Amino acid sequence: MSEPTATTYHFVAASEAFLTVEEPLEEVLRERVRNYQEQGKTVDFWLVTRPAFLEAPELAGVASQVPRPAAAVVSTDGQFITFLKLRLEFVATGQFSAPSAAIGDPLASLA
Repeated sequence: MSEPTATTYHFVAASEAFLTVEEPLEEVLRERVRNYQEQGKTVDFWLVTRPAFLEAPELAGVASQVPRPAAAVVSTDGQFITFLKLRLEFVATGQFSAPSAAIGDPLASLA
């Protein structure tokens, strides 16, 4: 049996309050879902509260910039994450591959 192929995930992360209360992120994500449905595309982004991937040693530098409790939008589409970074401004960004030894589930939550 072969190992699963790792996928590259891109993310923006900030405090949970910033992403879910202070910024109108829900509206942006809802519009994107609608657009994907119209185009017949599969949704490739997720809002993760208290993301476990921020605990991975290779993300320690980025994770130290994110107030806790944290939240993140994770996507396989790097251009969408770049758009969110420009839209939201005060967020940390990064990328990781999963599954890996440090990150088994890219969408896992600590809560």
